[in-house]
Amino acid sequence: MLNRRHLRIKVLHLLYAYYQSNEEDLKKIDKELTLSMQRMYDMYIYLLLTFEQIVRAAENKIEDRKKKIRPSQEDLNPNLSFVKNKLIIKISESKELNKLSNTRKINWLGVENQEIFRKVFLSVLDSEAYALFMKDQNHDFEQQRAFTIQLFKDSIANSPLLFNFFDEKSIYWVDDLDLCCSMVIKSIKSISIEDEFQPLPLFKDEEDETEFAHDLLRKTIQNDAEYESIISGLVSNWETERIAKMDMVMLKMGITELLYFQSVPPKVTLNEYIEISKFYSTPKSNIFINGILDQIIQKIGRAHV
Repeated sequence: MLNRRHLRIKVLHLLYAYYQSNEEDLKKIDKELTLSMQRMYDMYIYLLLTFEQIVRAAENKIEDRKKKIRPSQEDLNPNLSFVKNKLIIKISESKELNKLSNTRKINWLGVENQEIFRKVFLSVLDSEAYALFMKDQNHDFEQQRAFTIQLFKDSIANSPLLFNFFDEKSIYWVDDLDLCCSMVIKSIKSISIEDEFQPLPLFKDEEDETEFAHDLLRKTIQNDAEYESIISGLVSNWETERIAKMDMVMLKMGITELLYFQSVPPKVTLNEYIEISKFYSTPKSNIFINGILDQIIQKIGRAHV
């Protein structure tokens, strides 16, 4: 589920690309923001559908072993703990997940994709978590949940094969994988033994959150010249051209929030961009952004909103 920080990061990436390319089509970048958020939800659905595919690869392996010329007793009577995992069955049989898969046209059909999961399952076979899980055939629901989460972390979220798939599928997914993986883990933790599995929504409040993201994007672009002037007046002995481009974008976004988003406390805005800068800019950017935004808070406050 996207929260405000994730939305700020999405807007940041699009604004950075916008300024780098000298793009002037506001409607185009606005549409790109909508597409970016929707593509992220597609990735989340793709990841949920991986469980069924891995189980299918396991079932194919079981059938192949039974077809040996001289199958062993183990081949003929395999351990079914993995393919009978109740958590994975609940995910695979979810009506809502299958509906989303169909309406959004998200699936793992195709020989190449099946080969991906054949290889992914081979990595599962070599994992310590799988070996420990298969030793005991009497797992309760919580033990199956714990294993499913570990399986996802070890063999899906960190799979180079799946990373390459997502990397080639959409330019919007480069920075979305970690968040989508956290959504999948949260989804697994929410599954109950009594109820049908329901995927998480993309937003807690879609109208409010999409409005926040699009307003932040538009107003930052529309008031760019004004923000340049504000920043120039606060960076003594420091030409704005020397400020890291990513820092400049974050400062402009911060000013937008301070001026136009009355529901967001100034301290929250300050802290958010300090934290984001730690991951997306230079080592000292958080100190610089803290200093400039703090000055802006003191100078403009909320009186100009």
